[in-house]
Amino acid sequence: MENPIRMKNNGQITVMINSQKKKVLPRELPENKPIPKNLPSEHAALREIEEELGSLVGMDEMKKMIKEIYAWIYINKKREENGLKSGKQALHMMFKGNPGTGKTTVARLIGKLFQKMNVLSKGHLIEAERADLVGEYIGHTAQKTRDLVKKAMGGILFIDEAYSLGRGGEKDFGKEAIDTLVKHMEDKQHDFILILAGYSREMDFFLSLNPGLHSRFPLVIDFPDYSTEQLMEIGYRMLDERQYTLSHEAEKVMKDHLASVRDDQHLRTFSNGRYVRNIIEKSIRAQAMRLLMQSNYDKHELMTIRSNDLIFEKKDSDY
Repeated sequence: MENPIRMKNNGQITVMINSQKKKVLPRELPENKPIPKNLPSEHAALREIEEELGSLVGMDEMKKMIKEIYAWIYINKKREENGLKSGKQALHMMFKGNPGTGKTTVARLIGKLFQKMNVLSKGHLIEAERADLVGEYIGHTAQKTRDLVKKAMGGILFIDEAYSLGRGGEKDFGKEAIDTLVKHMEDKQHDFILILAGYSREMDFFLSLNPGLHSRFPLVIDFPDYSTEQLMEIGYRMLDERQYTLSHEAEKVMKDHLASVRDDQHLRTFSNGRYVRNIIEKSIRAQAMRLLMQSNYDKHELMTIRSNDLIFEKKDSDY
């Protein structure tokens, strides 16, 4: 199946949004250029999603892809209005990447955008994992899976760690869940969107489990790990929202720690933004205890996280 949206340089869609009716030659938009603020009201959905995407750290390719999906759907509608072919295509997706890289957040934004564009009637997100689909006896799995798809009608069914459905072999009920999903992806392909997420290597193997899977995911998106600088930016934003700040020493200690953990090749399950959030939350509690013991309630101290407040746990379960 040919992808409607391609992220490679040789296949990117070039979009020229122009409210004037005069004919102009299309120009390629510079990368990461913000959507103009003076867009016609009909593009309010794009402008709103653009603003929400701007609050996310990194994910440049993802931000570009969402804009391209918008452009593709919008132009297809214009083609239909002008009597041109505009065949519908399923928008099921696969998100590949490590934990904490923003997959669930992006899935919610996509649902919101598609609802505003009348691609989805509701745009809600149903999150599920293996236990929500796989039953305990023959026939139970198919029913559980059908029930989940029914709840997702008009919205998105997001299945995290989807590769776990294929771990049990031929006799495992996970295969029944896969087969049921494939059938509904075909029968109800325009009524809901299925997004499967998980580690890159495991998801590649998962695609091989059913011959009908690969062709049903026209959009396969990679979510790379955050850089150390991006992880720090995530931390700054979390602290700023809570009206906290790092001391200079705490800032250096935290940055060194994140660089060390991120570069450890053995920690392939490092949870990226989630790990930063855990540090922030634990450190805020540690700061509260320190100030309580010191009876120090100066406004500057109430806002400052110091190096001895930072809590780092190097257990695999926290990565």
